[in-house]
Amino acid sequence: MSIKSIAQSAYLNALNTNKLQNSNKTNSVTSFEKTIEDSLKKVNELQLKKDQMIEEFAVGKNQNVHEVMIALQKADIAIKLTSAVRNKVIDAYKQLLNMPM
Repeated sequence: MSIKSIAQSAYLNALNTNKLQNSNKTNSVTSFEKTIEDSLKKVNELQLKKDQMIEEFAVGKNQNVHEVMIALQKADIAIKLTSAVRNKVIDAYKQLLNMPM
């Protein structure tokens, strides 16, 4: 084996590794974005279910107070958690902005 072929194979290996790392970064960003999107959809679904159960209870279609209260609490906890996560992300962003270069 010559030096040229060893160097060339090392270069090609490094190039393939770099492409792999870049694709992993893209996948992780997509994965994070997908996770956030899915979480927000679930929170929205809980809010819609809560609204629907309140309307059904007010009309008299649903007489189970316990189910309505559980739906209210689930939606409330989901909104509070989402708000807390948003606040933490904003705080982290502000800290990044204040970091010296």
